Amino acid sequence: MTNILYVRGTPKSTEQSYSLRLAEHFLSTYTAEHPNATVTELDLYEDHIPLIDEDVMNGWGKLAQQAELNHHEQRKVERLGELVDQFLASDVVVIAAPMWNFGYPPMVKAYMDAIAVAGKTFKYTEQGPVGLAGDKKVVIIEARGNTYTGASPFASAEHSASHLKAFLGLLGITDVDVLLAEGLAIDPSKAEDIFQTAAQHAATVARAF
Repeated sequence: MTNILYVRGTPKSTEQSYSLRLAEHFLSTYTAEHPNATVTELDLYEDHIPLIDEDVMNGWGKLAQQAELNHHEQRKVERLGELVDQFLASDVVVIAAPMWNFGYPPMVKAYMDAIAVAGKTFKYTEQGPVGLAGDKKVVIIEARGNTYTGASPFASAEHSASHLKAFLGLLGITDVDVLLAEGLAIDPSKAEDIFQTAAQHAATVARAF
């Protein structure tokens, strides 16, 4: 049985989000081919994703000193641990998020910070960091208003999927597929056609996944 973690990285509803619509298309195709797969949703804007703030930093420091944490520190540190365990327990991670201002929405970065834990998802060595989560596949699904691939003059400004792939590499994950719907805001009359083409490609990838 394949355990899929579906990470929703936008405050929009599925109906309003090209990224989520594309993810749902991928998942429905995949689960039709693999009926024993289970899908767990993590909504980064609805579920509690602690930021790495003063409480968390103090809590980690107290844990290292075997000191007692206060209520706020304990709650946030425990939640971060739950997120790491959930990520590690998955076989496949599907991350759906739009590009915002050349990068990702802030809660996607917050989630990346939450699951990057030395000793759990990666470790430091004399040769550099080594990932500990390389046994899973990841699918990045992203909608973009502009076009950033190929010969686009904006290619160097893309810091979303490329950043996330580099981050996953830190965790040891190299089996990564990127599904894009690009240029959606250039001509709104063509947006749905662009999406449908991306959806067909997503279905093809899902069947072969």
